[in-house]
Amino acid sequence: MKVLIVGLGSIAQKHIAALRQIEEGVDIYALRSSRNSRHIDLVEDVYDWGEAEAIQPDFVLISNPTSLHAEVLERAIGIGCPLFIEKPLFQSLSSVTTLERIIKSGLPTYVACNLRFLGCLRYLKCQLDDEQSGLRSRINEVNIYCGSYLPDWRPATDYKKCYSAIPELGGGVHLDLIHELDYAYWLFGMPDMVRATMKSQSSLGIKAVDYANYLLGYNNFCANVVLNYYRRDYKRTMEIVFDEDTWEVDLSSNSIKDSRGNVIFSDETTIAMTYRLQMEYFIRQVVNNGCKSFNDVTDAFNVLKIALQ
Repeated sequence: MKVLIVGLGSIAQKHIAALRQIEEGVDIYALRSSRNSRHIDLVEDVYDWGEAEAIQPDFVLISNPTSLHAEVLERAIGIGCPLFIEKPLFQSLSSVTTLERIIKSGLPTYVACNLRFLGCLRYLKCQLDDEQSGLRSRINEVNIYCGSYLPDWRPATDYKKCYSAIPELGGGVHLDLIHELDYAYWLFGMPDMVRATMKSQSSLGIKAVDYANYLLGYNNFCANVVLNYYRRDYKRTMEIVFDEDTWEVDLSSNSIKDSRGNVIFSDETTIAMTYRLQMEYFIRQVVNNGCKSFNDVTDAFNVLKIALQ
């Protein structure tokens, strides 16, 4: 298998590790912006799109800064192979023309959403989709929260200089942590109404949005989604208030408990492990079998519409 990667930052390293676990003989090529770029072991560098096309990769993995996704996708379409795109799809909704070109090309696409492979969310999805469970009609309220400390994400770098802190590169908690909006969309569908409050006033002192609060309105309930960059004690949870009980979904421990503390679901899969599960799904189902992915560019654009309200 041959894979072309555009963008060799920290997230690309996770995808490369997953690739090597799945495909021992994978040949990885990277399209570099400069011949002075730091070389990565066992990755062959190429320096223009002509070289990239000559490789004839089995798929292209796009993991460069979000602000450059539209530009890269315009070129990647020409290679004519499946596209694995790191979230979020674009920096803004103005890239709709590129979206239309991707759809018209008919190329298989998948936009990274590794949390969908976490056991507690997959269990919940099955329960919500099971008409016999009756869970969807019994929901009164949903509260989703993700708070983490941006300086801890990349300890060896100045957090104020990484793309997450720079809005011009596509940074901001509303895009970096779009995972929470993605799984809300996956579990509950497109909301009928979205209201959002965004701020960049915390002690982090960055220009990018470091606090976002969304209110998503559905037919019978509302979901509140809170995201921030400044919480030192990492917390990633979802609370679902049913008419007869409340479920607490803890993504960090991959577990679900009821209001009495009884464990409804738990397994040992960590969020870190979901990168491999995600890559296995993409290679086996999308690349090898030609199946439509469960988060293609159309779905990802819908999530982006929510994020950028």
